[in-house]
Amino acid sequence: MQVDELLKPFPIKEFHPFPRALMGPGAHEMIGPEALKMGFKKTLVMTSGLRGTDIVHKIVESMKYHGLEVVVYDKVESNPKDYNVMDAVALYQDNKCDSFVSIGGGSSHDACKGARVSVAHDGRSVNEFEGFNMSENPNNPPHIAVSTTAGTGSETSWAYVITDTTTDPEQPHKYVAFDDASVTSLAIDDPVLYFDCPVDYTAQCGFDVLAHASEPYVSRLNFQPSLGNALHAIRLTAENLRAAVWNGQDLAGREGMMYAQYIAAQAFNSGGLGIIHSISHAVSAFYDTHHGLNNAIALPRVWAFNMAANYKRFADIADVMGIDTHGMTDVQAADAALAASIRLLRDVGIPERFVDVTADSYSKNRLGQGPTEYYTKAKTIKGDKADVARITNHVLGDACTPGNLRECTFETVSPVVDHCMNGDLDDLLS
Repeated sequence: MQVDELLKPFPIKEFHPFPRALMGPGAHEMIGPEALKMGFKKTLVMTSGLRGTDIVHKIVESMKYHGLEVVVYDKVESNPKDYNVMDAVALYQDNKCDSFVSIGGGSSHDACKGARVSVAHDGRSVNEFEGFNMSENPNNPPHIAVSTTAGTGSETSWAYVITDTTTDPEQPHKYVAFDDASVTSLAIDDPVLYFDCPVDYTAQCGFDVLAHASEPYVSRLNFQPSLGNALHAIRLTAENLRAAVWNGQDLAGREGMMYAQYIAAQAFNSGGLGIIHSISHAVSAFYDTHHGLNNAIALPRVWAFNMAANYKRFADIADVMGIDTHGMTDVQAADAALAASIRLLRDVGIPERFVDVTADSYSKNRLGQGPTEYYTKAKTIKGDKADVARITNHVLGDACTPGNLRECTFETVSPVVDHCMNGDLDDLLS
């Protein structure tokens, strides 16, 4: 069922499946035993390599200790590319593997989900499965997803996001595939694995959580089973993100964000997203910037754009973000929620405009400095009219846009994109 079909009058709204999950400190030590119970024999591990940590080595050695054969693909890139997926598929087929384990954040999980779908269709290009439930064979290899970030929620959702590098380099394309067949077999969330996550990356992933939680709460889908999870995830993020960022060894903060990201993903899994994500997908398609960073920059602007369509929902968000809304009108409380989001962004040290993002402004992205042709084509963000136009056009074709609270046209969205590129956040508060 397509999103636009869900938005028709009197829709039948669809609740999508979640995988089984193991959550909490030490959960990653269960990977080997769980894999054996699930019948794994020869497993392809998909990861970015997690440079600067020994997480992949420890998990792989533990799997081997439990008698599993392991093949490692450690070249997954930020904003995973179609060639990452297809290289992993070839490795899986050449080594006659029977299962997958992904270790990392959303890039590793999304690439792995795409690889599983491709394997189930005899190695067809992952780009053929863009859209909603486009796979024809629901029986793909089992998959354990092990998260090392508190952000994406990909380990529990039915979505995966891939950058299609076969398109015109002047018009790159990053797409969302929603597919019930891509849901993992087992999710493992262990806050101990987050301790090595860099400060800036922790902050950016945290704003991915806030976007995942707030968008379904105000989505035009208005999916009631998602609303409670959405609000609670916002509350957990407001309460825990600062501690997780600035004291990375704080177990309570890390565990709070672990639950926040998991619950937020379960909210958007059936409750939908909006143009925070559409803008993020567009910007990373053109500039290969980090998804969480993009969401952080877009979020206050999109909240400001959407608020007039439902002040009450944004007033609810203010309440769970810790604002004392007693005596406030819904409009005043909504404004307070916007101010709280900007305060949080500034407190965790995230750049405020896309033109402020440079190659050395954050740790997890190479911005045109990587080894592949795709990176060398990455452009510098200028924020000029051409930038705004191409980003806006990409947004209007994104699968997340139909769920946005406020109707989106080129004329209404381009000022939002322009403000993301160049605007002063204080202008939103005046």
